Amino acid sequence: MTLTTVLEAKPPHIALVSSTLDLNFLKNAFETSGLNVHLSLYPEDGFDAADVAVAWNPPHGLLATMPNLKLIHSIAAGLDNIFADPHLPRVPVCRVVDSQHALGMAEYAIWSVLLFHRMMDLHLQNAALRLWERPEQIAARDYTVGILGFGAIGRTVGRRLHALDYNVRAWARSPKQEAGIASFHGDDQLPDFLSGCDALICLLPLTDATRGILNADLFASLPRGAAVINMGRGEHLMEADLLAAIESGHLRGAVLDVFLQEPLPQDSPLWSHPKIFKTPHIASMPSVHEVVVQIFENATRVLTGRDPLNTGSRDSGY
Repeated sequence: MTLTTVLEAKPPHIALVSSTLDLNFLKNAFETSGLNVHLSLYPEDGFDAADVAVAWNPPHGLLATMPNLKLIHSIAAGLDNIFADPHLPRVPVCRVVDSQHALGMAEYAIWSVLLFHRMMDLHLQNAALRLWERPEQIAARDYTVGILGFGAIGRTVGRRLHALDYNVRAWARSPKQEAGIASFHGDDQLPDFLSGCDALICLLPLTDATRGILNADLFASLPRGAAVINMGRGEHLMEADLLAAIESGHLRGAVLDVFLQEPLPQDSPLWSHPKIFKTPHIASMPSVHEVVVQIFENATRVLTGRDPLNTGSRDSGY
């Protein structure tokens, strides 16, 4: 019996599960893709009989109640929201790897760096006040951008910034090497790394070790007048510490694409702060078609006894 015959006889049963996100957009994408799948949308009846859970912030303990579960698949690159479940079943957990995702992140990072390097933040603030000022410009080679977290996305961001002649440095937990980029690693080298950053980009995965890392102590290690760009996770940032560091004048400002609570609550003081530039988690968004194709590929692999692609590590949390 061929693989096609097997899947036609029993197509993958995929449950779309989230406690925070309406996954109807994925349901629609599957239904228009032409892929042969049986779909359930949590909490519809029968979702718990699925072979595959496609999840984003699934309710803790829910996936453990699904007796046929053979695979858990994130809808994006992040897995921290899934690994946060203390009752997670012992089945493979996969991420989406989009070839264009890192490039989108690099574009957003370049925009954010230019905002501060070319003093567009100041010009926007001055324009609101009808104030005409022309401060001296700084060459890109004299402006240092630090990348906190140097995985696949961090490397792409670093290479693109280096190609624009920025002075780029990177920090990771373990040693990483990249031509033209100064490398730092481990807790001992973090203060030296931070001390030279005019702009700091956070691209860390979310783990117990990185939760709350963008805090008062870290900000104090940055030079006076530095800017912070958070493209990692909202949980990396201590929002009150950021506000205090900006109000004191130690930090120049921030670009935030991710937040502790999303959507950002209407009463958040971040909304009205003129030195904090906010975007609604759009730094890079994977193609929905690419997402459903990768989920289907991994679903068919596990149902036919093969290893899935792009699995995450429970030990590392990503």
